[in-house]
Amino acid sequence: MLEGIETIHFVGVGGIGVSAAAKWCLAKGKKVSGSDRAGSAITDDLERRGVAIAIGHDATNVPVGVQLVVYSPAVVESNVERVRARELGAKELSYPQFLGAMSKGYSTIAVSGTNGKSTTTAMLALMLEAAGYDPTVIVGSLVPSFPLGNLRVGNGRFFVVEACEYRANMLEINPEMIVLTNIEADHLDFYRDVDHIRETFQTFVDKLKGKGLTVWNKDDAQSNRLIVDRGVTYGFDGASDYERLSRMTVDGIQTVETSQGTLKLKIPGAFNAMNALAATSAAMELGVPFETCARVLSSFTGIWRRFERVGQFNGAEVVSDYGHHPTAIKGTIEAAREFFPGRRIVLCFQPHQHSRTHELFDEFVASIALADEIVVAEIYGVAGRTESEAVSSEDLVEEVRRVEGSKSRRVEYAAGLDEAEAALREIVRDGDVVIVQGAGDIDEVARRLVD
Repeated sequence: MLEGIETIHFVGVGGIGVSAAAKWCLAKGKKVSGSDRAGSAITDDLERRGVAIAIGHDATNVPVGVQLVVYSPAVVESNVERVRARELGAKELSYPQFLGAMSKGYSTIAVSGTNGKSTTTAMLALMLEAAGYDPTVIVGSLVPSFPLGNLRVGNGRFFVVEACEYRANMLEINPEMIVLTNIEADHLDFYRDVDHIRETFQTFVDKLKGKGLTVWNKDDAQSNRLIVDRGVTYGFDGASDYERLSRMTVDGIQTVETSQGTLKLKIPGAFNAMNALAATSAAMELGVPFETCARVLSSFTGIWRRFERVGQFNGAEVVSDYGHHPTAIKGTIEAAREFFPGRRIVLCFQPHQHSRTHELFDEFVASIALADEIVVAEIYGVAGRTESEAVSSEDLVEEVRRVEGSKSRRVEYAAGLDEAEAALREIVRDGDVVIVQGAGDIDEVARRLVD
């Protein structure tokens, strides 16, 4: 896809996905530059690897002679660097469009759905790697065994990629296999409702008619309403091609009995058992033996910010998690109770985006209230998305305090990260499990506590 293109500039290069694309281009021998509004560990890493990084957006960041500019979906058309790119006659692609173009050069496996995309992508990629398929992989997290973290550059025919449903971005991908985790209401600043989301996934699945395979979750109500031309199912409902028969957790190990054999997981939660089953189902359909899948899963310790155990604070276990949907919060708290029975669960949650918080307000209240002690940081506003500030985390806190049983626990509002950290330092005690959760910058609080 890059024939004749030697110089590429990335706008918004600090994003977890865009940075992977920049590294891939660098690995292909291209001259790569990039910019972002703020520096980060990701931009520092890119600079160490040879990417020319500029902090802040300015027309002068775009090199003369640039042939392609790739931009994050959060970067608006009027951005000065995009304007300069057009003046220079460079081709422009959004990050999803770049993935779409890239996917045409491989047998592409797209992992999509509301929850579980990153973990399932990582699991499946590691299975294909272990089987000798040498895949290329882009994942929206960091995989510990990948030298490039969010990217694996392979020489095989498979490209495993996380396909995000925001703004229907997954429709840019050209897959030969789709792995669909579930369909729930989310991104309601773009979609009308869950029916609109399902209809968009139907369009995605329809891209495979007569030429590909969809691996989908039979337990998921909305997925069951899809019309799938060629499909393989996984689930716990007794009518799936790949069945989860039972699941139990003892001493920090999940044992999952399936219709193919036994899987043992070092990561917690029913949701991770389903992620593992999704990855195993897809891998086996591609010819990977069950024994290889089981061996990979038995040593899989998770990925960055997905129930990541980052260390200890005052005798408490500190977990950082990217979850920002009510279902993810609920699943994470339940997983913590399974892995750490009898211990107090302290949740520090930062909502991600005002519109999501408003549209799923009641669901957030119900999920947050499942923790024993609670700190809710102010909502993380997202550049380039709908950010009407009609709702605040203070509203969430007020409603959680009304939930039965809340009078006997702490439910605190934090205006910022410093306040959230201070509240946790006051609340947390020896033996607690602290979950620091959200897709914004709340992860910094987890790292500060451990440091």
